[in-house]
Amino acid sequence: MIHKIKGLYDDGRGLSIRAISQELGVSRNTVRKYLRMDEQTVCALQSDRSRTKRLDLQRDYIAYLLDRYPRLTAVKIARKLREKLGDLDVSERSLRRYVQQMKRTVATAQQRYYEPVLDLVPGVQCQVDPGELRGVVIGSEERTVHFVVFVLAYSRLMHVGVSLRPIDTTTFMHMHDEAFRAFGGVPEECVYDQTKMVVISEQFRELTVNERFHAYATAAGVRIHACQGYDPESKGKVEAGVKYVKRDGLYGETFADEQALRAHLQHWLDTVANERYHGTTGRAPRELFEAEERAHLGAYLTPRCLTAVDPAATARKVDKTGLIAWRANKYSVPMRYQQGRVGVVEDGTTVQVIDLETGEVVATHGLCTGKGETVRNTHHYRDHAQRVADLEASIQTHLGSALGEQLCGQLKATDPRIYKDQLRGVRELLRRYPQADAKLLAELAERPGTSASTVKHYLEASERADARGRDDVAGTAAASRLPDTGLEAYARLGRPSGHPEVTHEPA
Repeated sequence: MIHKIKGLYDDGRGLSIRAISQELGVSRNTVRKYLRMDEQTVCALQSDRSRTKRLDLQRDYIAYLLDRYPRLTAVKIARKLREKLGDLDVSERSLRRYVQQMKRTVATAQQRYYEPVLDLVPGVQCQVDPGELRGVVIGSEERTVHFVVFVLAYSRLMHVGVSLRPIDTTTFMHMHDEAFRAFGGVPEECVYDQTKMVVISEQFRELTVNERFHAYATAAGVRIHACQGYDPESKGKVEAGVKYVKRDGLYGETFADEQALRAHLQHWLDTVANERYHGTTGRAPRELFEAEERAHLGAYLTPRCLTAVDPAATARKVDKTGLIAWRANKYSVPMRYQQGRVGVVEDGTTVQVIDLETGEVVATHGLCTGKGETVRNTHHYRDHAQRVADLEASIQTHLGSALGEQLCGQLKATDPRIYKDQLRGVRELLRRYPQADAKLLAELAERPGTSASTVKHYLEASERADARGRDDVAGTAAASRLPDTGLEAYARLGRPSGHPEVTHEPA
């Protein structure tokens, strides 16, 4: 750059300072500064490589990127620079060295804010965190193992609950029950991240907790403490425990079935995890627990909200048609559980459907051995026949047994497919017109093709006739194309002059 400036200036015989500035894209002050330098000063400046680097002009932008994104690679920084500046006059190696040097000298922001918690009091805190490991071979098949790790913060004593199905709230509560019985007591509080099984939502650190889990925790006598978002240090002991279970407890193992998996984990806890020398406490977790923490745990009894539900029950979602899926078949449940959740227990011959709140058996079906079958219990659905009978009885109450039965029979003969809807419509009309003309209704009951719309049409016409006097409609029967049943006047009421009369012959 200095040689270019001096060459273009040529001791005053070449371009002006302004022209050089425009030609090279540098400021005029920079041009003046280099023109004032003698040969020795230029040589000294060029020999001091620490003072002039091609990326110095982009240093502030690189520092900004590293401050916001501390783990940004030199390759991506180069890509971002090219997006803004075009091609860079530096090699990839020079850029990497420059970024590495800046990472050593520029203070970068922490990705997360860590807040330590007091864990030096025995019996106070238990940290809880779920995890999963995929690809575990169980019975010659790769499965995903879901588990929950419980770690007592003082002694580091660990318990692991395991499931081959995704963990829901019911399973989560049963795993707590299993852990507290294994510890022989309950701590004062449990620390969780913001899983939906514990915290539904958070706003301004005000928590909306899972109602079912809160009821269990209250009954068990344990306080819920939810970490602030992105603050894993609040439960760092169990975060390390999840990795320990994955890498040391499960990874590289194969199991014959679920029982073998559970037996292996329990043996691993008894002989390895809780008996190892702990680097922080300097003692084995089991030894420290028995010596200093067990006596500080509170008494624990399994709450009734857990004993009501069979722990072997598997949760299932009920679809909009009142069916649940189980082993490639579908079974009906009472419609009050529509699009809700129920528990399912199978004993080899029957499938029992359980209310997850009360533990009540709400449906029992024989187990289907095929696939793609649907097993329904008609009692789970609305009794349409009873509904029709209730509507017929309501109409007969309004009109009397004989007339009501005759009108219902006429509606059914008109269109049996929509008979129930026709009954519902006539019942609403009778409620709307409690003083309806009985003679008119009797004639409608005798007229073939009578429908709820027909009844509505004539009742409205009768009401208009009553409002302005019946004399206005006398003598219209002769002009009607309808049979002479006495209804012709009602059919013609309210029709504007000039509009053709539209009637329908009886079916």
